[in-house]
Parts: sequence; C-alpha cells; structure tokens
Amino acid sequence: MLEVYIDGASAGNPGPSGIGIYIKGEGHQLRLSEYVGIYDNHTTEFIALVRGLEEARKLSKEFISVRSDSQVVVAAVEKRYIKNPVYKEFLDQALEIADTFDFFFIKWVKSNSNLTADQLARQALQRKKDS
Repeated sequence: MLEVYIDGASAGNPGPSGIGIYIKGEGHQLRLSEYVGIYDNHTTEFIALVRGLEEARKLSKEFISVRSDSQVVVAAVEKRYIKNPVYKEFLDQALEIADTFDFFFIKWVKSNSNLTADQLARQALQRKKDS
C-alpha cells in the first residue's frame, strides 16, 4: 500500500501557492515540493491531490490511501461531487486517476498528522519568495 499525504499552502487567498506531497510505502519514499502559481487555498489543495495521484500512479496501480487535512477535498472525493465549478475540473481529474487504482481510499487527517506534506508545501512558497 502507498500512503499519499498531500497539502497546499497559499500566502493570501488567492495568493502565491505551493503544494507538498509525501508518498511512502512499498519500498518508496518520495517528497515533492512545487510552486504552482496564484490560487485560493482550496484550489491549491485540489492541485496537490491531482499531483499526488499522478505521482502515486507512477509507483503503483494497486492500493492507494490518500491523507489530506482539507475537509473540502476529502468530502468532494468521497461524494464524487462539488458544487463550486472552480474546483470541479480538479475533482474530475482526480477521480479519473483514482479510478485507475485497484483500491483507492481518501481520509481526512488532522494537520498535525500531515506535517511532512505541510512543510513541503511551505518550502515551495519560501523558494518562490527567495527567487
């Protein structure tokens, strides 16, 4: 099983945004920190989900468990629906990828259980500020 921890960070809402992805399991350990542009915080979380699933798909097509501290993202994936059209495009992309795994789960976790992904997202913002 791969555990995929995702997080987004925005300096403003909207504002400069970064994502953090931490994948572990099946002999893998991947850390990804990317600046993604100017977005609101929810969009940034959805971008992290899509990127996390893309990276996980490169490593396994079997059992994927995503962990996020975004209740909006987790609820949208579980319901396979989101009202706001701004996020629908990202949700559709995520569901398309999620459906390629043999088993896919998503779980909401408290922020203190998602520290690695959070630090990676913040690092992306810091690198952008420093450049």
